Amino acid sequence: MRSSTSSIDGVVVARGGDQLGKTRLLASSRQSAASTVSKAGRERPANPSEGERSLIPVAEVARAHGIRGELRLKLFNEESTLLSRGREVVLRFPDGGAREYTILAARRSNKALLVLLNGVESRNDADALQKAEVCVPRSAFPSLPDDELYVCDLEGATAILRSGEEIGWVRGVESYPTCDVLVIERKIGGTLEAPLLESFIGRMDVEHGVVEILTLEGLE
Repeated sequence: MRSSTSSIDGVVVARGGDQLGKTRLLASSRQSAASTVSKAGRERPANPSEGERSLIPVAEVARAHGIRGELRLKLFNEESTLLSRGREVVLRFPDGGAREYTILAARRSNKALLVLLNGVESRNDADALQKAEVCVPRSAFPSLPDDELYVCDLEGATAILRSGEEIGWVRGVESYPTCDVLVIERKIGGTLEAPLLESFIGRMDVEHGVVEILTLEGLE
């Protein structure tokens, strides 16, 4: 198995090496776990349907660019090529609303992406979309080798110890300068963050929705 992999979109993990690949922050865990979880923890969501979990955030509208409706996007993965001309996307707004758009034009600007969307024709139109998440279907992601997976597919998975004891479920991923971590909602309340390192993460079974945590030492 390869020791590393480059992130495409979503979260990519390759078994082997010290860190299990590069990651992108999931939309559901964009804020600090400590600030979003009560002492009693959060209720585990029901298993989502394929349609409900098929849209993955890949960028955020940073601000309007110019006066003709162009948008400046902050890409969660700066190397992503998914947001190209003709791509249909869904914008999710902070208030919970969502709307479909088609990308009419896209061009690079340093680390950002400048795009034009259908129906967005003025700066006022563009300003109204600020802070919206730009989502694409999970099916648009490139296929991966057998020894790699997208960690976004683990969201909601059961977290267990080597003994088989269930300790909680995977709420999402947080990204830090030193490494990326799985945010786990604990059965006993609160959360813990398990680094995506081979010393902490064992088996990751997307098909059966199980993630094995090798040790809690240093995490509690």
